[in-house]
Amino acid sequence: MPYELNKKIRELEPYEPISGTYKIRLDANECPENYPDFIKEEIKNVIDTIDFNRYPDPLAEKVVTAFADYYGINPKYVTAGNGSDELIFLIEAAFMEKGDRMLCVAPDFSMYKFYSSICEVECDTFIKSDDLSIDTDALIEKVNRDNIKLLLFSNPCNPTGQGMTAEDARRLVTSVNALVILDEAYMDFWDQSLINEVEKYSNLIIFRTASKAVGSAALRLGFAVANETISRAVKAVKSPYNVNTFSQVVGSIIYKNKDYLKNRQKTIVRNREKLYNDLLELSALSDDFKVYNSCANFVFVKTSFGKDLWNYLKDNSIVIRFMGDYIRISVGTEEENEELISCIKTYLSR
Repeated sequence: MPYELNKKIRELEPYEPISGTYKIRLDANECPENYPDFIKEEIKNVIDTIDFNRYPDPLAEKVVTAFADYYGINPKYVTAGNGSDELIFLIEAAFMEKGDRMLCVAPDFSMYKFYSSICEVECDTFIKSDDLSIDTDALIEKVNRDNIKLLLFSNPCNPTGQGMTAEDARRLVTSVNALVILDEAYMDFWDQSLINEVEKYSNLIIFRTASKAVGSAALRLGFAVANETISRAVKAVKSPYNVNTFSQVVGSIIYKNKDYLKNRQKTIVRNREKLYNDLLELSALSDDFKVYNSCANFVFVKTSFGKDLWNYLKDNSIVIRFMGDYIRISVGTEEENEELISCIKTYLSR
C-alpha cells in the first residue's frame, strides 16, 4: 500500500511569497535599508574567525549578551531562536499538553494558529472590536472562563498596527492563570514594552526579533525573554544548536551598534508618520479608503478595491501586501514612500 500523508498536512501548500524583481518592496515589513559599509566591514572581518567545521554555541551567549545589553536586561532571561517562528512553534509544542486550549486574537499574525494545528493544540479565537482594538476586560474574562492555558498575540499587532498599552498588558498578565506571550516584534517602533519587567511575572514571555527595526531579516534571529524558570525550560526543550554560528556572530555585531540602530529606528518612525499622513490625505479622494494609525513600521488600510490597487502598483514595480478587505503597506525610504504616494494618487484620481 502507498504511504499517505496524515490529514493535518495533506492539503497544506508551501508558503510562497511574491516572486520577481520589483523596484520598491513594501510587502514584508522589512527594514528598507541595508547596513552601511562600516558595519559590513565589521562583519567581513569576523568571517575568517568562524570555525565552520564546529557546531555553534548551543546557548548563543555572545548574541544573547549583545541583545540583552541593547535592551538593558539580564541575559539569563533570554533564549535565542532561529527566528521567532521557531520559538512560537517550540513553545506551543512543549508548553501545551494534550487537551489544553490556547487562544489567539483576530486579526493577527496567521502563523500562531497555523502552528497550533501542526502541534494538534486546540486554538480558539478572540475577535477584536470594530476599531481593531482589544477589549482587555473581555479578553481576560474569556481566558479565565474557557480555561485557556496559553494566550498569544502580537503587540503592536501585525497586520493592524494597533497596540495594547503597557498598563493594559500588565493588567492582563496579572489577571489570568494562562501563560501569556506578547510578541513584541514591532515594539521597537513604540514605547509600551514589558521586556524590562519579565522577572516580575510567573506567566509572561516576550518575543523580540532582529528582522524588523534591527534590519537583519536574512539572519533569522528571534529571542524569547522570560523569568528564569521559564527561560530554563525553553532552553531545555529547544534544539541544541538551533542558531547557526554565522547568525550568532553577525547578530552580536549588529546589536553592539546601538547608536546606528537607534537613529535608523527614529528615521523609520518619522517616515511612518509621514506615510500615514500622506495616505490620510489621499483618503479624501475616496470614501472607500480608511487609513488606520500605526505604532509599527507599516500602515493598514481598509478598502474594497485593494486587489485592483495591488495589481496597479505591481504593474508600476511597487509591491504591497493584499489582505482581502485590507492592504498593508510597509514603510520604505523617504524616496520610496513618495513614489508610492504619487502612484496611489494617480490611481485614485483616475
